[in-house]
Amino acid sequence: MSFAPPPPGHPRVAIYVSRTLNQDLSCSTDFHESSDMLSVDVFSPEGLFGSTYRSLRVTSVYLLRTNSPPYRSILPERLFSFLSYPHLVLGDYNLHHPFADPCRSLSEREFTISTRYFDSAFEVPYHLLNTPGVYTRFPFDTISQPSVLDLAVANTALSSFVSSRDTPLLSTGSDHVSCVITLKPPAIMLPPPTPHWALLDLDAVGTALDTFTTLPCPARPTPNSMSRWFDISSARLTSHLTSHAPSKRPCPRSKPWWSPRLSSLRREYHKFAKVSRLDPSPLNWSNVKSARRTYFKAIASARKAHWSDFLSSATRRSLWTAKRFAFGHPPQRFPDLTGASDPGGVAETLLNHFFPSKPPPPLLLRLRRYEDYTPLTSEVISRALSKSSNTSAPGPDHIPYSVWKSVHRIKPSLLPSLLDPLLAHGFHPPSLKNALSIVLDKPGKPSYDSPSSFRVIILLRTLSKILERVVASRLSAQATMYSLIHPLQCRSLPGRSTADAALVLQHNVECFHRLRYKVSTLFLDVKGGFDNVESPSLLSLLRRKGDSPYLVQWVGSFLRDRTCRLTFQGSPRIFAPVSVGVLQGSSISPLLFVIYVSSLHLEIPRSLIISYVDDFAVTVASPSYRTNVRLLPKSFSALERKALPINISFSVPKTELIHWRTARSNEPLCSLPVQLEDQLFYPQSHLKWLGFIFTPTFDSRSYFSRRYTLANAALATIRRLSPP
Repeated sequence: MSFAPPPPGHPRVAIYVSRTLNQDLSCSTDFHESSDMLSVDVFSPEGLFGSTYRSLRVTSVYLLRTNSPPYRSILPERLFSFLSYPHLVLGDYNLHHPFADPCRSLSEREFTISTRYFDSAFEVPYHLLNTPGVYTRFPFDTISQPSVLDLAVANTALSSFVSSRDTPLLSTGSDHVSCVITLKPPAIMLPPPTPHWALLDLDAVGTALDTFTTLPCPARPTPNSMSRWFDISSARLTSHLTSHAPSKRPCPRSKPWWSPRLSSLRREYHKFAKVSRLDPSPLNWSNVKSARRTYFKAIASARKAHWSDFLSSATRRSLWTAKRFAFGHPPQRFPDLTGASDPGGVAETLLNHFFPSKPPPPLLLRLRRYEDYTPLTSEVISRALSKSSNTSAPGPDHIPYSVWKSVHRIKPSLLPSLLDPLLAHGFHPPSLKNALSIVLDKPGKPSYDSPSSFRVIILLRTLSKILERVVASRLSAQATMYSLIHPLQCRSLPGRSTADAALVLQHNVECFHRLRYKVSTLFLDVKGGFDNVESPSLLSLLRRKGDSPYLVQWVGSFLRDRTCRLTFQGSPRIFAPVSVGVLQGSSISPLLFVIYVSSLHLEIPRSLIISYVDDFAVTVASPSYRTNVRLLPKSFSALERKALPINISFSVPKTELIHWRTARSNEPLCSLPVQLEDQLFYPQSHLKWLGFIFTPTFDSRSYFSRRYTLANAALATIRRLSPP
């Protein structure tokens, strides 16, 4: 488990958390003012110990002797605070008290100091877990007597879940004895069984689908009746599929290299270890060491054999999987956010950050079938499925694209009959609006106590994404027809990739150079991006541009009443309503955002604005760089004024500047900065935009040198997997 920098001083306490526990539950560290006190909070959304308690706090302490009251380094009020959930406080207290050591002769000073701590604990109340008179420290010298210094106390919420406290472990070489406190095992609920879609019986599915028909759509549907129709129809289809797929629920501790022989060796090792604890004779200890050696050697051999078999059968795709397995990845961080004391608070903070409140689209009261609607055909669904990857992570329903491809291949008319009524009425059902949001930390951040240090990957239901691809295809065709997108906007249309955006920028800069102009470019990034899109403004824009009414109605239905479930260690695992601008993770979202910001491409003399989704490049040309430095802030101000009515702003700290020059120019590099909002941005000798590395002379050697270095590094890494 990773820890933040400790408080000032020399810490004398540490808490180690097993990887297994950190995978099943969420653990966060809580540092105190004293470096001799450390707490770890354990969270479980299903409850711990089979109870309603979702949190457990474990505090490790070391009481150092001091010369002022209370004559120990930590006040008793800080140790034994009242908590409504289970709390365990353990460590070296450096105290002697009759309750823990009744046979010891105490001085008046020792009794007075320890009584204050024991009285504070009993008042809360906390309960002593030590067995009175069982020593925990055996001094190495022959003068000092054994004592009970290592204490463990639990509050009332935890005491009923303590099974035992014992000292069964062997000596660690210290004068303190290792103590084991056994709690009732937490009720960790494994995920429910999911279908093993790779083993789907396609022959049985084909037989079942021969007689399967979709229920007739309501004649005069309302949003509720249309939702019920779709939910019943999709549930019937899904039940047919899941009934012909075996269930799987892998144990979180399962290993592909495990074998019955290893299970037998493990039982033998634990049997000898148990006998040795009861009778610690040299013969029994020798048997334990021999069984342990055999057991761990067998594990090493099994892992090595399995790894060799995996590498010998590696393909081009699985080779990168082998690289990831061999070199691992950093552990996932728990979002330890300021002001959030439990996973529920963390989830609420993240939801408010990633999904800020937005005005919703107009509410749908009635549905009607649009006359300009073009019915869905099996060919349209086939084209949408052909652009979908089988390895794409599914959403809450856990159904991958491969299943829908098989269904469509077996019965081509099924998916159109299920999705066509939705698009014909401009309606997206609530059951397709549930999304999973995987919370990941951004690498290289100095601190992870803010939501901005994390990002989310949104996973949608694959059936919803099929319909979204169909809408995106139709909307992109109308975007070209009705000029919804500016010619210098890239993404979401054929021939407008990152390479096209980079080539357009280079071409225009070179054209300005031929006219003997000095050229400068300011690279901007939209702040918030998709989250800042206001749905009413987007729908109004689509209507004004002349888009098909059924598409406009469907977009409005798609964006409203969405729910999301954040996924991180110990997350509440409940769907919460969220306000979205344009939903990330959807195939139609980039196109909607590009249409929304199309008005930001202003017509300015001797300048141009190129954009790729939320990355903008503002280029100006004039007889001198000094003039460019004055023109760029004016262009930025005009862009800001145009963006303000549609709730779009730019992240000024991410701004970058470059002054272009020809390769034959003998002039020194211009170093004049641009000032935006009291910040100076100096020109870069090279910068990265849309994955390409640019230099003032468009020298491609920097880009290809970097790519060549990365390729060599990847090749060297893969070579390390090969035998010598």
